[in-house]
Amino acid sequence: MLLVDANVILRYILYDNEEMADQVDELLKDNVVTIRNEVLAEVVYVLDKVYKLPRTEIHEVLILFLDLENVKTQDRDVVVLALETFSQSGLDFVDTLLYAYHVVKDAKVFTFDKKLLSKIKQHPENKRTQRGDDADMAVLMKE
Repeated sequence: MLLVDANVILRYILYDNEEMADQVDELLKDNVVTIRNEVLAEVVYVLDKVYKLPRTEIHEVLILFLDLENVKTQDRDVVVLALETFSQSGLDFVDTLLYAYHVVKDAKVFTFDKKLLSKIKQHPENKRTQRGDDADMAVLMKE
């Protein structure tokens, strides 16, 4: 497995350093690279907070990058939903990842974050969300 860091992805996407972007292009021609979710979170953060790109543009450019033949990611369906949710909401990317794991993988989420909890409760299949000590609880929030 060949992992790349956020700077590699940023140089390729932003093409703000031609030499580095070309090196990444060469790397992608001959190698399969894996993008970890924590690296993707850093990329989203930098594009959002440092480069001030609109969320919809971040979604579009990262989907295009992840669609490259030699780019793999963990739980792609989760990442795609997280990026889509990020582009359409005010949630931080890490929160949209948690939301996507809940929706796609039926993961339980324990959170104190009211915005995240609200988003999870909006999901149509979440009528089973409860509060209390029930073992099959989808979401817990201490009040």
